Amino acid sequence: MQIVVLTLTFSLPGCRSLKEKRQRMGGIHERYGRNPAVAVCESGDRDRLDASEWTFVVVGTSSQELDSLCSEIEERIQRTVEARVTDVVRERL
Repeated sequence: MQIVVLTLTFSLPGCRSLKEKRQRMGGIHERYGRNPAVAVCESGDRDRLDASEWTFVVVGTSSQELDSLCSEIEERIQRTVEARVTDVVRERL
């Protein structure tokens, strides 16, 4: 079993409330948490309106499987979340 910790940092320019932040970041937990190979949580900048950090713990049997799943997560988030990704960190454990 192999593990990758994928951390994405977001910028939310013009966000004025926590409610708006939740709407703009909406669905990340529900969308990715359904996959049994992925655990996801908002891991940083919870109280900031203009930023957010999310961490995904991805497990798989091969490096290729992990790389594919991490790339899929990154690409899908770029298309669906109303925020700018400012940093991506992949850490293999």
